[in-house]
Amino acid sequence: MATIFSPSAILFSASPKPTPNPPPPKQAILQLPPKYTTISKSSSAIAHTAMTAAAAAAAVSVLISTPVFPSLAEEPSTSYRAYYGTAASAANYGGYGGNSNKKDSAEYVYEVPDGWKERLISKIAKGTNGTDSEFYNPKKKTEKEYLTFLSGFRQLAPRDTVLNNLALSDVDLQDLISTADSVRSEEKKDDKGQVYYVYEIEGTGGHSLISVTCAKNKLYAHFVNAPTPEWNRDKEILMHVHESFRTVGST
Repeated sequence: MATIFSPSAILFSASPKPTPNPPPPKQAILQLPPKYTTISKSSSAIAHTAMTAAAAAAAVSVLISTPVFPSLAEEPSTSYRAYYGTAASAANYGGYGGNSNKKDSAEYVYEVPDGWKERLISKIAKGTNGTDSEFYNPKKKTEKEYLTFLSGFRQLAPRDTVLNNLALSDVDLQDLISTADSVRSEEKKDDKGQVYYVYEIEGTGGHSLISVTCAKNKLYAHFVNAPTPEWNRDKEILMHVHESFRTVGST
């Protein structure tokens, strides 16, 4: 019995066992972030960039289109004070200084910019060239206004004659006329019919405005002088001062 089953046992044991098939290899799966996440980040960056560009453009537009106005503190408005002059003769002149407080006895008036200083007129100056009052800009003393008068004139002579006579006693006026680029004159009347001669003398070195009239048997001449740089800078002020002159009281 043992012999009969031996080969079977060998045969059985020798039969090869079937080899199981190996499992198929697993495929690697690439994990991508959800599409909406990528789109969301891109949209946010684009939106942020667009908003930044729009804000920058708006800022530039405001800077370009918005006018820049100077500060009022940079260009303060000029104020003036009235000066009343009596045109007193040298014999009756009460020493040095003006008569700005004698409004009741004043014969003329003109305005002075605030900050300008009064030059004291001596009896000698009053007696030689008839200067009655003078004010000047302390920052530039040659920028000034002053008034002269002469007694014994009942009416105005022709305009050229008046200007030449004024220059006879004013060396600075002589020099300005001799080197002037232009000399203009005209006749004006105030609301009472009083005649004024108005002169404008323009040269390379300076500018002069003169107003002349007769009243109370006197000739009054009001001068506003300035070097060219000051004239260009203060023209509006100087024109205002020039136009403020007038005689007061009875003619």
